[in-house]
Amino acid sequence: MVVANISDFRKDIKSYFDRVAKNFETLIINRGKDSGIVVMSLQEYNSLIATNYEMSSRANEKRLDNAIEKLKKGNSFTKDLIDV
Repeated sequence: MVVANISDFRKDIKSYFDRVAKNFETLIINRGKDSGIVVMSLQEYNSLIATNYEMSSRANEKRLDNAIEKLKKGNSFTKDLIDV
């Protein structure tokens, strides 16, 4: 996580954006008392939204928990993909 104030951010926007995009870092731009902006890469944002969706219902959450337990116990299998 990178923290910058608004003045430093304005001086070097490109460098900050490069760090966020290339290193998957989250940037917090401090705008004063209890105020700030969060900047993250599109890939990181999409991942966060997907995780939020997967955890949005108890049924999905249970399904994921069961899958994790199966993997931990070695109760999984592999399957070859078929080219069509």
